[in-house]
Amino acid sequence: MNVNGVDKVRFVDMTSSNDFYLFEVGWYKCEPSYSYGPIIRTRTIFHYVMSGKGYLILDGKRYDIHANQGFLIPAKCTAYYEADKDDPWSYAWIHVDGPRSTELFASAGITAENPVFTPDGDASEIEVFISDIYDNSDKECYCYSKVYEFFNCLNTKSVNKQPEVEIDPRLNYVKSAIRYIQLKYSEPINVEDIARACGLNRSYLTRVFKHATGYTPQLYLATYRIKKASELLCNTSESINNIAIMVGYCDAFTFSKAFKRYKDMSPSEYRKQHGSV
Repeated sequence: MNVNGVDKVRFVDMTSSNDFYLFEVGWYKCEPSYSYGPIIRTRTIFHYVMSGKGYLILDGKRYDIHANQGFLIPAKCTAYYEADKDDPWSYAWIHVDGPRSTELFASAGITAENPVFTPDGDASEIEVFISDIYDNSDKECYCYSKVYEFFNCLNTKSVNKQPEVEIDPRLNYVKSAIRYIQLKYSEPINVEDIARACGLNRSYLTRVFKHATGYTPQLYLATYRIKKASELLCNTSESINNIAIMVGYCDAFTFSKAFKRYKDMSPSEYRKQHGSV
């Protein structure tokens, strides 16, 4: 993309993924000594430097950064960055946050304590991913696929990539249970079904699941169903009865009782307050 000294940004605002949320992408060709901040962002943003150099100060610590590197500004951290006066940088950025974003950055060794991405070789494909999102911002699945490619690039090329560690097999049971719930929540499943799918008995699954997550499998299932129901209430015009069935309840009455238990209001009241359709 030819920046021509102009800040270019595309607001995307995609929040339906269970892994991460994508808010915007952009580019900036900085003037000499151009600076930004100090600022505390509410959401995480990553910059990839295409040319030039500059520096970042994150929570009081300075990092010098040059072309083909990147830097992370995590949410709730005080950040200031400035372009070099003789060789100012041009950068692209991606504003991505959400449930797994911290984990995915950390797997590449990019954290609040170590915010600089240094690749083993050329990483200019990061700019290509950002450009693809910019050009196809109306295609949600396509944009999400490019964010996965972005994280894969960070993870495979980072010189600070975290070594793989042996995972407690009990955590694999928990992950399997969570995947099963997220796949089957719309069906009338119960804890026995989840345990059977994982090859465990109910009491053992409940014990390891609660130890790892703080939830029992039953509570996690109910919470997940209410989360998905809330999304449907906000973003669709489906009837309460249909939504009840779509999230695994046998009838609207049972669903409404469960919903009110978690949200302190009925599904219809929630829709009035939060619905956009």
